[in-house]
Amino acid sequence: MGKIIFYEEKNFQGRSYECMSDCPDMSSYLSRCHSCRVESGCFMVYDRPNFMGNQFFMRRGEYADYMSMMGMTGGIRSCRMIPMHRGQFRMRIYERENFTGQMSELMDDCDNIMDRYRMSDCMSSQVMDGHWLMYEQPHFRGRMMYLRPGEYRSFREMGMSGMRFMSMRRIMDMC
Repeated sequence: MGKIIFYEEKNFQGRSYECMSDCPDMSSYLSRCHSCRVESGCFMVYDRPNFMGNQFFMRRGEYADYMSMMGMTGGIRSCRMIPMHRGQFRMRIYERENFTGQMSELMDDCDNIMDRYRMSDCMSSQVMDGHWLMYEQPHFRGRMMYLRPGEYRSFREMGMSGMRFMSMRRIMDMC
């Protein structure tokens, strides 16, 4: 079980909203959000409602002014709790949309798909086990996208056009 508290002002000031599950639209609880405290668990926060837009991974800790730290200009509009996963991790990545092109299967972190699999791009994925973060740059840098078990036929159609995913990390001991 996770718990995150959002505050309207920096340094945990102003009105607050406590969340322990997914929240697709925070605008009815807070007019803006400039700081937060993750008391337990891990969360993905999004700068658009319905889990869309830029995503940021947040683990236990205090974020007194995370807006400037993460480069968010519009604030948090939705959040998703990442459930704990015990067991194996398995994901297939594909070079092209709709599970076509070169395919590789991952069971552990990959800091550079170009070096490890000789793949120039990753445009679709199937997550069989576990929860993963995909990063647009090698070595787990740049913008990210959270993937839970399921099929992802087109990252472009998910609003990630222009992003190339070049590294993947399991979410396991991070929470």
